[in-house]
Amino acid sequence: MKDLWQDLRYGLQTMLKNPGFTAIALLTLALGIGANTALFSVLDVVLLKKLPVVKDPDSLVLFNSVSNNQFTPGSHNGTNRRDPSTGLTTRSSFPYQTFLRLREQRGACTDIIAFGAIALNVNANGSVDVANAQAVTGNYYEVLGVPAFLGRMITYSDDNSAAPPVAVISHRFWQKRFGGSSDVIGKQINLNNVPFTIAGVAPPGFEGAMDLGSSMDVAIPMGWETQVSGDRSEFMGAGDWWLRIMGRLKPGATIEQARDSLDLAFQQSALEHREARQAQRKVRGQQPISQLEPKNYPHLGAISGNRGEMSGREFLAKPLRLLLGVVALVLLIACANVANLLLVRASSRQKEIAVRLAIGASRWRLIRQLLTESLLLSILGGAAGILLALWLKNSLLGVSEWGREGFAANPRLDLRVLAFTFGLSLLTGIVFGTVPALRATKLDLTPALKDTGRGSSSTTRSLLSRSLVVAQVSLSLLLLIGAGLLVRTLINLHKVETGFNEENLLLFYVDPGLLGYKDDRLRNLYQQLFVRLEAVPGVSAVTFSQVPLLSHAASSGTFDLPGAKPGPDGRVPQTGEIYFHNVRENFFEAMEIPMLLGRTFTSKDDLKAPKVAVVNQTFAKTYFPEGNPIGKRFSLDVARPDEIEIIGLVKDAKYTAQRDETPATMYRSWLQTPSVIHMMSFEVRTAGDPKAFVAAIRQAVREVEPNLPLNNIKTQIEQSNETLSMERLFAKLMSLFGLLAQQLASVGLYGVMAYSVSRRTHEIGIRMALGANRGKMLTMILKQGMTLTLIGVVLGLGGAYVLTKYLESYNSMLFGVQPRDPLTFGITAVLLIIIALLACLIPARRAMKVDPMVALRYE
Repeated sequence: MKDLWQDLRYGLQTMLKNPGFTAIALLTLALGIGANTALFSVLDVVLLKKLPVVKDPDSLVLFNSVSNNQFTPGSHNGTNRRDPSTGLTTRSSFPYQTFLRLREQRGACTDIIAFGAIALNVNANGSVDVANAQAVTGNYYEVLGVPAFLGRMITYSDDNSAAPPVAVISHRFWQKRFGGSSDVIGKQINLNNVPFTIAGVAPPGFEGAMDLGSSMDVAIPMGWETQVSGDRSEFMGAGDWWLRIMGRLKPGATIEQARDSLDLAFQQSALEHREARQAQRKVRGQQPISQLEPKNYPHLGAISGNRGEMSGREFLAKPLRLLLGVVALVLLIACANVANLLLVRASSRQKEIAVRLAIGASRWRLIRQLLTESLLLSILGGAAGILLALWLKNSLLGVSEWGREGFAANPRLDLRVLAFTFGLSLLTGIVFGTVPALRATKLDLTPALKDTGRGSSSTTRSLLSRSLVVAQVSLSLLLLIGAGLLVRTLINLHKVETGFNEENLLLFYVDPGLLGYKDDRLRNLYQQLFVRLEAVPGVSAVTFSQVPLLSHAASSGTFDLPGAKPGPDGRVPQTGEIYFHNVRENFFEAMEIPMLLGRTFTSKDDLKAPKVAVVNQTFAKTYFPEGNPIGKRFSLDVARPDEIEIIGLVKDAKYTAQRDETPATMYRSWLQTPSVIHMMSFEVRTAGDPKAFVAAIRQAVREVEPNLPLNNIKTQIEQSNETLSMERLFAKLMSLFGLLAQQLASVGLYGVMAYSVSRRTHEIGIRMALGANRGKMLTMILKQGMTLTLIGVVLGLGGAYVLTKYLESYNSMLFGVQPRDPLTFGITAVLLIIIALLACLIPARRAMKVDPMVALRYE
């Protein structure tokens, strides 16, 4: 311990004696370690961290269903993921019948819980808003082991419609809407105009077991879902597949045992639900569901429930791991740079090391001393990196997909992250310190003790330094090429023609259905809103649609096309894929989507009129390639052929996102689709900045319905940019890390060249004294540096050519540019060579200014 303290004190003194070296090394390490720490903090909370507050999360199991294409669940509210290798589809949700069956059997679980997302209008403290909410079974909090922060949680006795209606609110919602007041328990709030009493506040950090980023503001008992949802209840008819189901394993039981012990019970519930759907379709006069053979029965699947639902995490896993690989490369470059600095400093300490060896110090003792200095340097760099990570991780969340409003994941530099940083710092110190320490202590003492001695390892050390520079150049080029591809992708996406005018459009959505509006009352409310909003000064047009354009949201299905002509393969496409868009009559005029043929909708296209549709160019080209689509007919139900007439053809407009191909789209009048208009997105075109009209628009809506909140208010430009947030994040971060790596490589190249020039000062003096041309000397020195650069560029291009195959596996990473785009490869390589040339030119020009007489006396 005494020797360690002595090594630390001596190392600190050495660092203080070389402030320039110390500052550069610390900054280099802080950048590399800080970037890795920040990204690990995000990756930790997104992919690794278990459910907070929950008791023993490792004993939780999350169920899903696995089926082939022959099985269809009906209405499914959740995630579907199809495995292309097996053709099987995994679904996240279940009907209520499944919960009852599984809880009855339990199998290898001590208990089973269910929970599902619902939409709620919350009227509390005089303000109205839409909250993220969930309905939970009465045993939800007990099984999870989540205690109340204030009051009590929902229990078995609350889970029926005969019990008094109670709700539990999240800690975040309690602070936001009630100011953290302790008298909130017992206070009444209205949820979809139904009075509920607040029974408790959940503990801080617990946001429910729903998917990543789902912050559950309010939870109500499952038994009250029908009352608050009304006609939109998930229990209507045969019931939807909408519940996530989770169980707690018995001591010693495994996930596989839980799955196998409950598989039969799940199949029985799925068949019961199918029979209920069959009876419902018979009553409605719809086509019956095809019979299901036993080999096509669905099966129960199961995964660990220790992190809650995993769909969102799995979506972000690949991008986060890719970014982690990028910052790991930056750290490698930083380590190579610091290793080069240590090699150069070791040369200046050569005589000191030789003296210590000559007076009896062991080589191992000196290696330990030098490694202690390296570790001290890396730990201090890690401490500085934490400060950088605090800023960088907030920036990561602020601009990325996982940084949307209400995002529950909040990365913090907790003990796990600090342990990662400390371990990374130690590893970094060992990586960049070991080889310089070994090289520095491998000396031939006799020449090293002479004033003019350069040491026997000079050539080897120089070769190592140059190799490190080559590695830095190649890695930085690799990152710059990746950045170039992503920047070009972002530019290409911004240039995409969307097919409508995005300027001066304000978007917001309303959900009158949560307030009980339906049928004529709902249509009248919308008509009143149109009139009042159109009267706002500066508003030129008001329209609405079921979902906004470029929002990743869409409605799609299949249709039947009677009389369709055979395609190139000779087959007649009786059924086609189609996207639906339910809109107001003036949608095309307000959005400035050109009408090409026929007419648009009018107020007479209502339920009493024949059903009509407007289609886009892609629809016409796909299903009517040889003729005018106007007057053609198709059907959404085989029982009613020729039901819908095409009355208009409009220009293609992007529906879901800029990178997606425009799908075959059918526009329908909202007056003919009453079942889907309970929640609509308004598009208001203004004469100036749309944000300047928000207050007036809020007031106009309030005058029509005071309890109707406006949600997700933004401009169309902001909405469009949100769809590119992931691309923008990657382009920015890859550019940042690529430029950082390039600067580090340039510094490393400059350091090697400066060191090389200083070592060759005597040689340069002799050459110049003998009449050597200064231009040739300049060329000789530049050739040395550019040779290293060109070797690094060649290796970097080769590595990029191989590793860009990785980008090909990310179908959503690139757009309008190939992974091995020659232009990006060429421009990036040329720019790096130019910057490297400047890094070499500075020490080369300095060498040309050396006085030959001074140089001849050097050393």
